[in-house]
Amino acid sequence: CEQIIQHLNHKIPGVNVAELCQRIQTSGIEINLGDLAKIANIVSFLFSTAARNNLSTEELVATLGNAVNALPKHAVQVIRHVWNEQGKSISVSEDARNMATMGQFVDIKWKLGVAMSSDTCRSLKYPYVTVMLKVADPSGQITDKSFEMTIPQFKNFFKQFKEMAAVLETV
Repeated sequence: CEQIIQHLNHKIPGVNVAELCQRIQTSGIEINLGDLAKIANIVSFLFSTAARNNLSTEELVATLGNAVNALPKHAVQVIRHVWNEQGKSISVSEDARNMATMGQFVDIKWKLGVAMSSDTCRSLKYPYVTVMLKVADPSGQITDKSFEMTIPQFKNFFKQFKEMAAVLETV
């Protein structure tokens, strides 16, 4: 809940659900990544909707009580506590709403590799670049995206990044 509040306040780019899942599993609680991602989406939607409608803590809890019968009492208590402590800090400007419809770039990593052979070709010696992007989607979940490029494709990719950097420096 706290990471979601931080994301909605634009203090962090998103919630790294994979890392959170690992921490929860290490503490002895069994949960899979897909279920945790769904929970994070629901809580993010809940908090952003409550902020957009300027709900007080009591209004939020009453609405949860009316709408969700299956929500455990301790979950409602956590939501109540976090919303009471930090809910009013969520800023819901028009710019923030428009920005929330897009993903946000978090990190990029790359590595150079050489394919030596395959089952259909004995001697490839083919260089390639693997790019791994970390992106926070609109709900705040951080996901990894990866792709491979040939050297000419990577040179074009690099050229485009240089052009973007030059444009950004003029702003």
